[in-house]
Amino acid sequence: MAQTWQPGRPGVLSLPSGRLIRGRGLLAPFPSGPEPEFALYLLGRQPKPTRWESRWVRWRDLHLPADDHDALDAFEEAWRRSATERVEVACWGGRGRTGTALACIAVLDGVPPGDAVAFVRQNYRRGAVETPGQRSYVAKFLGAAQ
Repeated sequence: MAQTWQPGRPGVLSLPSGRLIRGRGLLAPFPSGPEPEFALYLLGRQPKPTRWESRWVRWRDLHLPADDHDALDAFEEAWRRSATERVEVACWGGRGRTGTALACIAVLDGVPPGDAVAFVRQNYRRGAVETPGQRSYVAKFLGAAQ
């Protein structure tokens, strides 16, 4: 069985269940330490291939996912895999789209939708989930996507 991330490392969000997911911005240098085993990329264009397994959700900067059902499926996959694998969630800057996805994954882990943005801002990155639309998306998550 693979090892997950180390708690307290930069960008690593510890969910209430104890699962760990790393969020990051692709514009920053690659972090030291182990590579992800699975990555969820939230970008307007398909990302370059990686040495690890990855999934792409079409998502333009400062907007919402192009397909809510695809996004929900991707968030569920990332959450599920984070139980035993090093899972990374990333967009260009690591704030808006990444924060929104992490907040939705936190909802899947049991954080109430109305508390998820604050949870991610406190435990991942201040300023995560950048736009009013992204905050609204999280607040309505699961009710609108299913």
